[in-house]
Amino acid sequence: MVKLASAEQAKQKKATRAAYGKTLIELADEGLPVVAVDADLSASTTTATFAKQSEEYAQRFFNCGIAEQNMVDVAAGLACTGHIAFTGSFAVFGTGRAYDQIRNTVCYSNLNVKIAPTHAGVSVGPDGGSHQMLEDIALMRMLPRMRVLVPADYASARSAIRLAAQTPGPVYVRMGRANVPCVYDDDVSLEIGRSYVVHEGTDATIIACGVEVREALAAARLLDEEGISAEVIDAFSIKPLDEETILSSLEKTGCVVCAEEHSVIGGLGEAVCHLVATTSPHPVELVGVRDRFGKSGEFEELLTAFHLDALSIVDAVKKAMARKPL
Repeated sequence: MVKLASAEQAKQKKATRAAYGKTLIELADEGLPVVAVDADLSASTTTATFAKQSEEYAQRFFNCGIAEQNMVDVAAGLACTGHIAFTGSFAVFGTGRAYDQIRNTVCYSNLNVKIAPTHAGVSVGPDGGSHQMLEDIALMRMLPRMRVLVPADYASARSAIRLAAQTPGPVYVRMGRANVPCVYDDDVSLEIGRSYVVHEGTDATIIACGVEVREALAAARLLDEEGISAEVIDAFSIKPLDEETILSSLEKTGCVVCAEEHSVIGGLGEAVCHLVATTSPHPVELVGVRDRFGKSGEFEELLTAFHLDALSIVDAVKKAMARKPL
């Protein structure tokens, strides 16, 4: 089991995006040929932190302006010259507007480009539905050769960026805007293809990713007060999916809830549903956005409005448990 945050660390809140620029600096300092390619949002994505570190690193930063498709193609060209190219934008632009280039230039050619946007999901808050990307996991997950990582906190985001740099070929790292509690110890080292049990239980399994991991842990505490023991799994790697950890938990608990700050169509929930349906049929309930666009509001308000909060996960667990065969 990986080392989790201490009680003191768990009180701290950091955005996953805050790990981006700082980790690129660490990787460059270690001698990796990383470059950052952004689309005029470097202050928000924090790739500007990398560019400002030194004159040398400023030469390894490329601002393509408001031209996300060009950004991906520039990253692809840099990858062809031996660089590890990271792209930076908001998720709605970095995956949606540039999808054709990610598909046909990066993935088709299996180039060493890392699609690592920030501001995914409803955590974008007041920016509203036009900027709240709720379809990106589905878009990236369906692409051949693409690996999909969704970190839950600052430490796991740092680990995800390191993994992306160390793994040849396309990798998608999904990061958010909002400050979220720490789940893992600062020096945690995660793996592609792995999920992590962050709270053990016997009555139901909750599989979550990204900001929903903190909601799942809160839900587990609420359920414990009612005498219900919930196991919480952080699905850090959505593609490839850690089937062994999920099925092992499911055989113990007999039902599962999937929670994601993403559409219920095409994301973590559907990946788990496919696994369960084809290997070990058990009741599954989905917590996610139900086939609609986002809306403007504060992050915490939106979690409640879209039924992504801990209480909604508690309700889903009870529904899943009620569906267990007698």
